[in-house]
Amino acid sequence: MESAQKTAVIVGASAGIGWELAKRYHQEGYRVALLARRLDRLEQLATEMNSAKPNSACAIRADVTDRVSLDAACAEILKKMGRIDTVVANAGFGVSGRVDQLTTADYRRQFDTNVFGVLDCFYAFITALQVQGGRFGIVGSVNSYVALPTASAYCMSKFSVRALAEALHWEMKPKNVSVTLICPGFVRSEIRQVDNQGTYKSAAKEPVPAWLMMETDVAARKTFRAIESRRRELVFTGHGKIAVWIERHCPWIFAPVLKKLGVSSRSKTRSWNAADPSA
Repeated sequence: MESAQKTAVIVGASAGIGWELAKRYHQEGYRVALLARRLDRLEQLATEMNSAKPNSACAIRADVTDRVSLDAACAEILKKMGRIDTVVANAGFGVSGRVDQLTTADYRRQFDTNVFGVLDCFYAFITALQVQGGRFGIVGSVNSYVALPTASAYCMSKFSVRALAEALHWEMKPKNVSVTLICPGFVRSEIRQVDNQGTYKSAAKEPVPAWLMMETDVAARKTFRAIESRRRELVFTGHGKIAVWIERHCPWIFAPVLKKLGVSSRSKTRSWNAADPSA
C-alpha cells in the first residue's frame, strides 16, 4: 500500500508526552501509529483519532525490550500505511535508589528499556526512515546532563542516550535522516508513579510541585516542532535549561544542593525526567 500522507510512529504512546505527542502529530495531518505495552490505552486513543479522521491511526502492542515485537510493528505499519516518516523513541522509566542499595540487575533493567530499547527502535525502523529521508526523535532528559544522588541508574541511561544521539546525528546526516534529542525537565507525566520494576502505581504520590511542571500538551508541541524542523537538540523547561547551563559552565553551583540531597539514606529524590513509561 502506498500513500503520500506522512506517517509518524510514537513509541511509548500510552501516557504523558507520548500520548500528547501522538495527538499533536494527528492534528498536524499525519497518520499515527501508536506503540506501547498497554494496548487498551492505545486503542482508546486510536478510536478517537479514527472517529475524527477515518483510517488515520492504528494501535499496536509492542515492547521496546522485545526486538521481535518492534520488527513486527514496523512491518504492520508499512502494510497499513505504506510509509514511515517520523519515529519517536519515547518509552522509558526511572530506577531510583542509592548505588549501595541497588543491584546490577536494577541497572541492567534500566538500560534494557532506556538505552537498548532506543537502539532497537532505531534498528527496527531505520530502513523505512531512510526511504523517506525521515526523522528519528529520542526522548532523553535534563538528566542527560545532570546526575543526581539516588538517580544514578536513570542518569547513566540518559547520559548514554545523549551520546547515542550525538553519534547518530553525524552517522545519519549523509543518509538524510535527522536525529533529534529531546531533553525535558519536569513535565506532568506518570513517570514518577512508575516503580523500579517499571510497573505503574496509580496511587503513588506525585513528589514534584504542580507549579514546577510544564503541561504535557505544551511539551508535546515543543517536541513536535523540534523533531519536524530537524533540530539537533531541544532542552526545556525553564528550570531544565538553567540546570543544563549551570552544569556546562559552573557546575560548582550544584555542590551544596547535591550534598544535601545525598546526605540521607532514606532520600526519595526522583530524577528530572519527563519521558513516558513503556508499560
